[in-house]
Amino acid sequence: MRRLMAFTMASTQGLATALLFGLSSCLAQAAEPAASAPEKVLRVAYRQAETGFDPAYVTDLYSRNILANIFDTPLRFSYLKRPYQLEPSVTDGLPEVLDNATRFVFKLKPGIYFADDPVFKGQKRELTGADMIYSIKRHYDPQVKSGHLYRLQGAGILGLDEVRNAALKGGKPFDYDKPVDGLRLLDRYTVEIRVRNSDPRFAYHFADPMLSLVAREVVEGYAGRVGEHPVGTNAYVLSQWRRSSLIVLTRNPNFRELYYREPVPEHRPDLAEDVKKLQGRRMPMVDRVEVSIIEESQPRWLSYLRREFDLLDDLPNEFAPVAIPQNKLAPNLAKQGQRAVRYERADISMSYFNMEDPVVGGYTPDKIALRRAIALAINLDEQVRLPRRGQAKPAQGIISPGVYGYDPQLKSEMGQFDRARAKALLDLYGYVDKDGDGWRDLPDGSPLTLEYATEPDAQKRQLAELWQKNMNAIGVRIRFKIGKWPENLKAANAGRLQMWGLGWSADVPDGENFLGLAYGPSKGQSNKSRFDLPEYNRLFEQQHSMPDGPERLAIMQKMQRMAVAYMPFKAETHRVFTDITQPWVIGYDKNLYQRDFWAYVDIDTDVLRKSQSQ
Repeated sequence: MRRLMAFTMASTQGLATALLFGLSSCLAQAAEPAASAPEKVLRVAYRQAETGFDPAYVTDLYSRNILANIFDTPLRFSYLKRPYQLEPSVTDGLPEVLDNATRFVFKLKPGIYFADDPVFKGQKRELTGADMIYSIKRHYDPQVKSGHLYRLQGAGILGLDEVRNAALKGGKPFDYDKPVDGLRLLDRYTVEIRVRNSDPRFAYHFADPMLSLVAREVVEGYAGRVGEHPVGTNAYVLSQWRRSSLIVLTRNPNFRELYYREPVPEHRPDLAEDVKKLQGRRMPMVDRVEVSIIEESQPRWLSYLRREFDLLDDLPNEFAPVAIPQNKLAPNLAKQGQRAVRYERADISMSYFNMEDPVVGGYTPDKIALRRAIALAINLDEQVRLPRRGQAKPAQGIISPGVYGYDPQLKSEMGQFDRARAKALLDLYGYVDKDGDGWRDLPDGSPLTLEYATEPDAQKRQLAELWQKNMNAIGVRIRFKIGKWPENLKAANAGRLQMWGLGWSADVPDGENFLGLAYGPSKGQSNKSRFDLPEYNRLFEQQHSMPDGPERLAIMQKMQRMAVAYMPFKAETHRVFTDITQPWVIGYDKNLYQRDFWAYVDIDTDVLRKSQSQ
């Protein structure tokens, strides 16, 4: 609500309005000069808590969306161009690609500065090529435990694996100062990267928050607490943080001159007037962003209706029939001037099996049969209809729509519901009730019990109820282990969960992002199931170096079939999302791969003021 306080509050009517909206410090703001420009505040609610703000570590969507507004990446995806298009962020043009996509030359723009911080000892700190090299090396440091290392190792940056292995074997700190052939500083602003394997899509990684540009002084000055003290060069700085509750970002005084130059979007004709109005405006246009964590769907939805938030990121599915009947914005909301942006996020919701777990893991026929039987017993149509309220479609494979490699014609066991076949598989491999208690046992006679990790919000409870119903129907015990999202993520990465249901969103518009969910070397990173099959790993590495085309597509489809055959996870749905904005939010669109969009939106103070008086 603090944005509202910035308006001149001298009048009794203005003060009454502020009190009505529950503002805590309106009297102090009322004393400000009437001529002062109103502070513009964008208020957002997220449904999951953050895990931290260290780019090399975090893998969850919500933390990455926030840190992307604090840190720059070398490249970015254009905010409004469709199809998605790479463009420079802090580089002077796109990288030069040489020698069959094994050599890349990036040139950073001079005159870009980090936000002020005590570690810089009162000096302005310019972004240089050395920062880019250091930011890449951090992923190879065993102490960092990067959640993205496998993506860089796929390209094989020359010399970095050797430095990492030396640290692992010798128990010594990673040597950041050791020169390597794959990272060369050609001058103060120019970096050459050389990779072992041809990587036609290598540049995509440099638009992802994982390669946010950090300063070495910050990492070393806040050793072990980098995620609590993010210092970057992007539009905002972290000014307040109450864990799992409130995150406040404010305008970075050192942010470079950047002006709004977006094309009028053909895919969003309703946005055309906004885009024209914003042309030439200096960014960011909003002074302050407040992100509140509200995990339960009902209070998040009701808070939005009470105008406590400007942007509802991800409409709760249970309220879709009310807010978007027939998948169109409800007339009463449209009449108020609200807007809905409906989109497929290029993601997958799935439930994984820990392949190292003694009950559900393993590669023997009996263990494969158990996982396939469990997967066949899941009624995806019921899941789409009930807890997801029609805001999803059943998945046939792990690759989502909207990325290269998706096959809309694919039909597989991953998307089938066949309870009779599930029972037959269990019977065939000895998962029968041996002690007469009504529940199936393991082939050796010991109890068969599944343990499924989940979270306490309403939708997760409904999904758990369906899992319970489906497992009961085939005579398999299941119990649920409820925890907070950050804790479950940490346990999953450590291999401590038997099963967990989660979503995965694409970082780049390419199917490799999803195939990596089963790539052995990424265990503990994207590969939560800890699946590790040599042939799958070989194919993953083979397609990685291939240009797009029929041969690469054939390998990608073969890998999808292997994932179906071994079933390390049950791919459940491809979800459809809807964001809704209040009438005074200008210029908002959903970009799946450009996460620092807050700099591109504005608050129409006239519309906001009018809404307060109604």
